[in-house]
This record gives sequence, C-alpha cells and structure tokens, in this order.
Amino acid sequence: MSAEYEIRRFEPAAPDEPGYPEATAWDKAVSFGFHEERSTDERMKESIAMSRVDGAVYTGAYQTGQPAPHSLGIEVPVATFGTRRSTLNIGFGRLLDAHLITGVTVRTSHRRRGLLRRMMTEDLALAKAAGVGIAALTASEASIYGRFGFGVATAEQSITVDTSAKFKLAHQPVGTVEVADPEVLLELAPQVFAQLHAEQPGSIGRQEFYRQLAAGKTSREGGPDTKVKVALHYAPAETGDGSAVGTVDGYVSYRFGGWDKTPATMEIVDLVAATPAAYLELWQYLAAIDLVERITWNESPVDNPLSWALVDARCVAASNPRDLLWLRILDVRQALEARQFAADGTLVLRVTDELGLTAGTFSLEVQGGTARVTVSDEAPDLHLDIAALSSIYLGAVNPVSLAAANKLREHTAGAAFLLARLFAVERPAHCLTHF
Repeated sequence: MSAEYEIRRFEPAAPDEPGYPEATAWDKAVSFGFHEERSTDERMKESIAMSRVDGAVYTGAYQTGQPAPHSLGIEVPVATFGTRRSTLNIGFGRLLDAHLITGVTVRTSHRRRGLLRRMMTEDLALAKAAGVGIAALTASEASIYGRFGFGVATAEQSITVDTSAKFKLAHQPVGTVEVADPEVLLELAPQVFAQLHAEQPGSIGRQEFYRQLAAGKTSREGGPDTKVKVALHYAPAETGDGSAVGTVDGYVSYRFGGWDKTPATMEIVDLVAATPAAYLELWQYLAAIDLVERITWNESPVDNPLSWALVDARCVAASNPRDLLWLRILDVRQALEARQFAADGTLVLRVTDELGLTAGTFSLEVQGGTARVTVSDEAPDLHLDIAALSSIYLGAVNPVSLAAANKLREHTAGAAFLLARLFAVERPAHCLTHF
C-alpha cells in the first residue's frame, strides 16, 4: 500500500495561489464521497474560503501510479481527511483544545487498503505530539470510528412542535424578542454562540459556515437562502425600568416550509440561546407566528427544557434520537486533569488503547473537584478501553450502563457508580455544532 499511494497534507490555498487546484480537487473528492451534487466553481470557492478562515488542514491519499484510462486523474485524491482546531466545553465553564476531524472519505474502488487507518493513526499521533489532549468528530456512519478509540459522547434528536392553541408555556418572560435583518447575524451570531459555548458542556467552537448559515448567506445545499428570517432575544436592561433592552443573548434563524405542507410549518435553521430564559422565549415567539401550526428542528437536545416548560408536553414529538459528538482522548492524564469533577473519590482505571496512544493503568484521585492522575501498578477498580472512557468524559453516558453492556469491567463493587458521580456535569451535555 505504501508504494501505491502517497499521503499529502496541506492548507487550502486561495484562488490566486498556486495550490488552489489541489484544494479544489480535494473538495471535489469530498463532495463525491458524501454523494453531493457536483459543486459549481462559486460554491467550491465559498467552501474553500470558509475552510481557510477555520484554519483547516486537508489530507489526501493520492495514487502514485497511472490511473485506469478514462478514470479520475491522479490529482483527485482517492481518500480525504480534514482537520481543524477548536475548543470543547468539558463542563463547569472549562474549555479544552480539541482536534476536530471532518471530510473523511474513501473512494469505493480503493477501500480495504488501509488508507483510512493510515491517515487516522498518523493524524492522531501528530495531534498528540502537538500537545492536544482530545480529538472529536461527528460520524456519518456509526460503525467506523470505535476501532480508532472514539466513543459517543453526546446525542441529539429531531422534534416537531405543535404550536396550535394548546401550546402554552409555564414561563414568565424576562426579556424581549424582536425581528431583525438576517445580515445582523454575521456579527451577532459568533457573539451569542460564544456566550453559550462558555456555559454548555459538550459545546464545540463553531466554524465559519455557521455564521454564514444563520445569516442566510449560505445553506446546507450550497448558495444563499433567501427564505431565512431572524429573531433576536434581548436580555433585560440593567436599568430595570423597561425603558431599554439589554444585550442580545439568543437568536433563531428560521424559514417557512411552503404552503404545500399541512399543517403550515416553520423550519428552524439555527437556534442559539445563551440562557434558559432566552431559549424558552424564542420558542414562545416561534409559537406565536401567524398562520403556522408546527415548528420543526433537527438539532434539539435529547433532554429538552421546552418539554418540561410546556403545560402539555405532548406538544413536542421527538424522533430519530442519534449520536452526534464522538470523542477520542489522546492523553489520559492531560484530559482528566483538565476537568473539574462533581464529587471526590479515588479510582484505579486500567485503560486499553488499540492504537497505543494512551494505554496504561492510572490512579484518578479527586479532591475538591480537582484531579491528580498518576501511572499506577495497583489492581484496577475498572477496566475499560479508551472509547468507553471518552464516552464517559462529558458526563452524558453513564458508566453503569456501559458496564451492563460489557463495555467496561467493574472489579470493585460500586466503582462504575462512583465514576458516574465523578464525571457528572452541571447541565446535560449537548453539542450544537456539526462538522
């Protein structure tokens, strides 16, 4: 395989730079791998420009020999792998640098040749050598990444909300909501998301795409979305006399589903609320829109405060619960000592790692919420692989459930329950960032 393919890593170039054709060929390969329509030159230019803003690195596997007659040329990679750096909220307001993986494809005719394993193992080793303690991805296929040590850490679901007369919130508004021109989110969306990101366990720092998406400047299908409308939530003014509004602490981008849908439906494009009040009051606004009786959202938290705030929780119909954020700890000591813990206690963890990046037996001692992690030769209380530990890391996956599923072995009675108490976070982990 090593002689048949060459792995190349590069930063995407601008249109006026010599490396731009290499970036466009990589982008074409990704679109092909995800069954998307062929990109126009303008859409490709837009995609690469956003990648440059994000500081992305492209990796491709290229044929070294002559390809078959009439097939794609050697300039188009047969496998792709993209990365960027961001931050992950690991609970209690702490942000940890994270290595994000995206754009992973292998052309059907070049599978089972070790291309993905080579790109993944080399990339994770480089990230660890650079001092990054954790990697993350969102997976199109759930069966691929466990063998590389990734574990599911957060989930999401789709919801359909009945906003007819029975929609009633048991909530007293503390702010105000106003309609705005979508373009204001080019400035405001990153500011509001930063507020949420600082508070929400499981949150991943967003890429440039989301700013453009919220403002209707681009869409998931490519090109601008002229149907997008925007409402902003304003916190109460500090004066408290009702004469002014405070800062923007939430927004919703939404679009009408069309008159051919029955009942008439509004679709949420992006909803970001930095406070519980902003979240509920944006929903109250959506429910009050004339001529609409249903709201849909595909990125709802599984543990959704809206359901609990409604007088009739059956207004919310949830469907398709699914994994979202997958994590892969690259350095056990670094990742665990970065966390604040919800309880004190001591456990010895035997961690296995098929890739050999961070295996070992570790003593986890937590006092006052702060961890001290050392290599240990003691008998383990728990035996688990790095994927299971990565799933547990944000507190959204219960170690007791993993023990019941034989994903970890408990050698000391009650050790899994203690691990669950240690890793609990202050609010349910949720990730609003797909990448």
